Amino acid sequence: MPTIDDVLAKIDANQTDALARLFALLAIPSISADPAHFPDCDSAADWLVRELGGLGFDVAKRQTKGRPMVVGHAKAKRRDAPHVLFYGHYDVQPPDPLNLWKTPPFEPQLVEADSGQRIVARGAADDKGQLMTFVEACRAFGETGGLPCNVSVLFEGEEETGSPSLPAFMAENASELKADIMLVCDTSMWDKQTPAITTMLRGMVFEEVILRAANRDLHSGLYGGAAINPIHVLSGILAELHDDNGAVALPGFYDGVEELPEEIAAQWRDLDFDGGEFLGKVGLAVPAGEKGRSTLEMIWSRPTCDVNGIVGGYTGVGAKTVLPAIASAKVSFRLVGKQNPEKIAQSFRAFVKARLPADVRAEFIAHGGSPAIVLPTKSEALRRARRALEAEWGKPPLLIGSGGSIPIVGVFKRELNMDALMVGFGLDDDSIHSPNEKYERSSFHKGARSWARLLAALAA
Repeated sequence: MPTIDDVLAKIDANQTDALARLFALLAIPSISADPAHFPDCDSAADWLVRELGGLGFDVAKRQTKGRPMVVGHAKAKRRDAPHVLFYGHYDVQPPDPLNLWKTPPFEPQLVEADSGQRIVARGAADDKGQLMTFVEACRAFGETGGLPCNVSVLFEGEEETGSPSLPAFMAENASELKADIMLVCDTSMWDKQTPAITTMLRGMVFEEVILRAANRDLHSGLYGGAAINPIHVLSGILAELHDDNGAVALPGFYDGVEELPEEIAAQWRDLDFDGGEFLGKVGLAVPAGEKGRSTLEMIWSRPTCDVNGIVGGYTGVGAKTVLPAIASAKVSFRLVGKQNPEKIAQSFRAFVKARLPADVRAEFIAHGGSPAIVLPTKSEALRRARRALEAEWGKPPLLIGSGGSIPIVGVFKRELNMDALMVGFGLDDDSIHSPNEKYERSSFHKGARSWARLLAALAA
């Protein structure tokens, strides 16, 4: 029987070809937000079907009302082997603004940097590079005797647009997708040398509010002062969303928000993390959230309210003296603990309505929501994963939170009672969703080795 050392040696030997395979996937502009690129999403799904089929998976492209899913299954030789479900997504964010890219976003490059070689392309870190670390680990097992676990994969093509087809697909295929544990590689390391396991994800509520006043735009010289301006009304309401201490002012907003367990809080306090340096990298200096909270708390374990966009009146070149008839804003809430997304949305709408003056009407558009996720930190699977990652990286992984949201983790927990191991190899400076997205060559190589160790540990 092959040993884990045999599998790791095969991963090392495969690196040149593995990089070529990743580049082929990165070259496909599978942008799920743009209808012009829907055929490219199909192409990426087809590419993955061919790749997994070549590794012996029983795999197919499964149609949905949106972009297709890729579902595959491969069996271990052991009858009593555990069953894992690996999740990733093949769709990517639009590359705009294109003028800020140093190289074309869908022409992947291997670039030299002070920290080593970097893979630069849209999707390099989010999530094609991460996804392919697992595929390459499976390839190495297949080439050295077979998988240690029964492996299912689910690759979706709409993660970057909120996964609209996923709940229905999961409900229709629940028995097929059920496994002992879910594996997710859409998260980050602590730093380039320190692995991490994410145990907390913030939830999300996204609301759009539109205020309407006059029946048309008005000349500000003829109507200014007498006619109400919906931009003024909207600005005032948005300004009241936070109190003087940076806390969110919606009634009931903090219901279900709990303090960190001391074990986790102590680990975070001991981390080598400089909040000033963190903000300094993006040209800022002073933390702007809740007073009395550390930067790590605010980005990992505290809820937030952010205005993501405001539109109203004339925004073109030059001047136009107009009182707009309409003003709108997009507002997102990151949730933690047991906060209820529906109650947060209702509270926001009531908050706005209570502050509307005469002649102003509000319309709301919901853009979805999902609760926060807190995963167990004392499970046997987590213990094995920590041991496997320490063997690869030479230091124990940190248990961290994530300010982002991965809705599928919550869906599978609620509907199938499946916990997840969220182990990723991205870095904070990977520029995901931004120009010049990159993935460290070391993340790609050692990520595959890490998944090999982790699969072997789960099967032991």
